[in-house]
Amino acid sequence: MKKIVYFYALLVLNLLCLSNVTTAKEVIENYHSDIVIESDSSLIVTETITVKAEGKQIKRGIYRDFPTHYKDIYGNNYRVKFNLLSVQRNGKDEAYHTEPLSNGIRIYMGEKNRFIEHEVHTYTIQFYTNRQLGFFDEHDELYWNVTGNDWAFPIDNASATIHLPPGVFSSDVSAQAFTGVLGAKGQDYVIENLDDQKVSFKSTQILPVKHGLTIVASWPKGFVHEPTRDEKIDWFLEDNQATLIGLSGVAILLFYLSLAWLKVGKDPGKGVAYPLYQPDKAHSPASMRFVSRMGYDKKTFAAALVNMAVKGYVSITEKDKYFTLKKINAGQSAVLATGEAVILSKLFADAETITLKQSQHKVIAKAIKSHKSVLKRDYEKIYFFTNTLFLLPGWLITIITLVLTVLAIEPTESREIVAFFMLWLSFWSMGVTVLLFAVYTAWKKATSILSFFPALFITAFAAPFLAGEGFGLYMMWSNAGTGVLSVFVLLISINIFFYQWMKAPTYRGRKLLDRIDGFKMYLSVTESEDLKKPHGLVKTPELFELYFPYAMALDVENQWAERFSEVFYYLEQQDYHHSPKWYHGRHWDSNNLTGFSSAIGSGLSSAVSSSSTAPGSSSGGGGSSGGGGGGGGGGGW
Repeated sequence: MKKIVYFYALLVLNLLCLSNVTTAKEVIENYHSDIVIESDSSLIVTETITVKAEGKQIKRGIYRDFPTHYKDIYGNNYRVKFNLLSVQRNGKDEAYHTEPLSNGIRIYMGEKNRFIEHEVHTYTIQFYTNRQLGFFDEHDELYWNVTGNDWAFPIDNASATIHLPPGVFSSDVSAQAFTGVLGAKGQDYVIENLDDQKVSFKSTQILPVKHGLTIVASWPKGFVHEPTRDEKIDWFLEDNQATLIGLSGVAILLFYLSLAWLKVGKDPGKGVAYPLYQPDKAHSPASMRFVSRMGYDKKTFAAALVNMAVKGYVSITEKDKYFTLKKINAGQSAVLATGEAVILSKLFADAETITLKQSQHKVIAKAIKSHKSVLKRDYEKIYFFTNTLFLLPGWLITIITLVLTVLAIEPTESREIVAFFMLWLSFWSMGVTVLLFAVYTAWKKATSILSFFPALFITAFAAPFLAGEGFGLYMMWSNAGTGVLSVFVLLISINIFFYQWMKAPTYRGRKLLDRIDGFKMYLSVTESEDLKKPHGLVKTPELFELYFPYAMALDVENQWAERFSEVFYYLEQQDYHHSPKWYHGRHWDSNNLTGFSSAIGSGLSSAVSSSSTAPGSSSGGGGSSGGGGGGGGGGGW
């Protein structure tokens, strides 16, 4: 019987011991920070951290993270010094090594090949740091995160003692503290004035994981050195070398591109503007758009298609969100422009009809390429110069500037992140710029309910791309600061603007542009203005159709349509129902011409764009826990 009792007693004892082992937790039993404020405004900080090691996370020792890289209120880099003076464990010097972090430094206390005993250990870290004080109009201040909010263990007791600057007494000090998670304003603390030149803070509750203690103490001005203006400038230049390099590159880029623009990009003077009531017969709507923009886009092609339809060479049928073009082989009296004839031959080389959808992208892309080639041959370097060669040195300056800027970023861990987002945004931003222009154009033309929905659609489509742009810019800002981000935005913007500004018409081109502007004035004038200027043109449905491709090419199709609203309304009252012979679809409505013009102008251009692309080829007064200097956290290793 005694043996049985002894056996069960031994079993219970073993279970209790095992339970104690398995439930033993690693904690920080005591965390004390002793902070000496020197008269030169630097700090000597001694941290005493008592931990209970159980061999789980704390095997070789502990590590302590200390942030040294901050952002000021303007987003510029702000770096503080951190000089480690000593590391001890249980009163004796302890081996340690450090590693850089993206925002500071990590101190590993202990040796890689030695495990410490499973018991209570006391670590003492002493370091020097500067630029930690705040200087205000009526007082100076220490705002200090004692423990940090990123420790992997709970803290049973946290405390801090401030040794005030020489000449400052505790009765002159205003003090408060905060406890809790990052941003919290918990008040679980007490303040004690140990003597005339010391102020002590102590937590009154256990600080769980991710909780910390932050203290604030302020005193009258004049007892510590406040940095001079020259010192602040020196620090700023030292902290933001990448920004300075980048801004130097921006200045060089602006200087070069300005000289290049003065040499080749300055436009000849405009002629006297007056309305012309007929287009220049020698130039098609597409060619007018090509010269006006000094470049090609999908609407150039769409304007050519509509003009071909008005002339009777093709018909346009809109059904189920697709446009189908059908070749008409007889009955034409008007002659096609050279570019239009090329489109006709390329689009209908194999069939009499073609639907603008991605399955036909090879045929459509080939027609667009041929049309663009003809326009470039007939107009570029005759009516205008793009001067692209003069942009190449600017692109080289931009690349060199970005590379040197990235290499100057500190810490080195941020360089790869910034370099990636710079490269990604360089291409992504081009697409976003195009989308933003499309959104702007769509809303500018949203003069009716029918045109409102396309504008809403393109806005919704652009939203996720804009979000991606914002994310990339944020990542650059968080890793490199406002200065480097500004440099990147300036470099990209300058290149985009000068890409347009470097284009320049010849004197012959300037005269053609004056005539185009004159005809555009006629197409876009209001009804009341039109009545004041007799020109002998009777507004008829035929006139509306004849000049509609030109209005579309010059981006005034809605204004042109509005001028004929009363004409079509009058014809409806006379029981005359007109509809274009060349268009068959749901958007024709003689009572809503602007809806029709918007649908054709934007819808056909969008259809051309999407159908010509191969599938898959695009797409001081406040505070909180965790604030101020100091901070960081730590864990075991």
